[in-house]
Amino acid sequence: MKAKKMMALLLTAAMGVSALTGCGGGNGKESEEGKGADKKGKDVVTALLPPVSATYQDKITEYVKAFNKEHPDVEIEVTTASWEDTTQKLDVQVNAGSPPDIAFIGSDGVTKYLDMGMAVDISQYLSEDQMKDFDENVLGYFKNGDGLYGLPAYCEVQCIGGNREFLEKAGIDWKSVQQNGWTYDEFREAIKKGVVEENGATKTYGFLFACSGVTAKDYFSIFVKNAGFPSPFNEDLKYTYTDPKMVDFLEDLRAMIDDGSMPKELGAIDAGKRWNMMLTGQTMITGKGLSSFERSAANNNEMLKNGDADAVEGSIPVDYIVLPVPVFEGGTQNAYGAVDGYICLTGEKKPDEEHLKNVAEVAYYLASAERAAETCQELYLKPICESGRTAYEALPPIENKNEDNTKTVESLTKQIVPARPDIPAELGAKAIKIEDEVIVPKFQGLLAGEVTPEEMHQAIVDAAKEVFGEDGYVAE
Repeated sequence: MKAKKMMALLLTAAMGVSALTGCGGGNGKESEEGKGADKKGKDVVTALLPPVSATYQDKITEYVKAFNKEHPDVEIEVTTASWEDTTQKLDVQVNAGSPPDIAFIGSDGVTKYLDMGMAVDISQYLSEDQMKDFDENVLGYFKNGDGLYGLPAYCEVQCIGGNREFLEKAGIDWKSVQQNGWTYDEFREAIKKGVVEENGATKTYGFLFACSGVTAKDYFSIFVKNAGFPSPFNEDLKYTYTDPKMVDFLEDLRAMIDDGSMPKELGAIDAGKRWNMMLTGQTMITGKGLSSFERSAANNNEMLKNGDADAVEGSIPVDYIVLPVPVFEGGTQNAYGAVDGYICLTGEKKPDEEHLKNVAEVAYYLASAERAAETCQELYLKPICESGRTAYEALPPIENKNEDNTKTVESLTKQIVPARPDIPAELGAKAIKIEDEVIVPKFQGLLAGEVTPEEMHQAIVDAAKEVFGEDGYVAE
């Protein structure tokens, strides 16, 4: 690896689009009659996959070869891409009416593709045993109404994480925080103590979050769960982000920047720079935090210890500590669970029932057993299907794992906001539209000091009134 590549390996591995050996680039072998058949009579199932873990795109080659060998009448064709390229490529294919059969996405995108009429209900094509393999609460994230539109690969608690040495220097009892959580006021005071000034400039911030471009959505979405907004919709299916208490939440986020505890230039910090600043001692706490960052920090520590030039330039040893998001006034502890996985799609060429059955079978194959076990272990997660957990137990254990982190993640996983399959796809798609077109840009303006909390809230109210009507959103 080149210098600084360690973090990129985790976050943006395999940046260029590359077709796997023996795998094609998409739907190129479709027949005129329908999607799936190639000239040899095999049913071709296409998949578009990002770098789910550091070595996922390498391992997928072997997974595909094994499946194709065991299923002579079916062939998986995979196209791999970076996370950003995967999103762009999928959008292009969807807009052209020819998406891949399977795409790896966040479950919050299910309603988008369902509303577009492209998501396939695979519940009728899976066996009862296959359905029961997955934890019901996690499987619910790929459900809408009575339909199941994909299968989860993992459930990742998205939170924050700190440098143990810096936390202890600031007098923060991080073990207590892991076990009991903390309020916003406690968090705000803690990150003030983490600020280090040197020669009139800030050497170390108390907290920072990657907010460049769409990453600002993560900051808003993860923290808003603990501010009394577990979902964009309440049980009566009224849009909730219009509630006046949203102003208080936005004021609290802005206050941490005004305190000097966070950089004023949050909008210029992307995911890679965020992690680089963590490893180089420029922040005590960083977000978003992932379980796998413990491994990433440990790998860099080992390179530093060995004098390896591949260590991140200017980095210091970091003992990464998983921390929960603080709870804001009026809120409760609701962990943000990123449930990502394999959505099943169809386009303008309507496939026959046999092809859809094969698509469901491939989705299950990718999401289960040793594929799930190896992916989750690399991400420092526990599988969310029984076949994956069985395979996980047979893998060599992770060496030098911080068990305090493990227990914290397991505890937070139990606090994940339940799935809301009751939200109609149309409403979910409208909420995503408001998020993309109003919340994210206004939130970026708020972080830059160009938009006030009141102005952002009003923009959300105006958008909700137009989209949901006078009775479709919370006013008080």
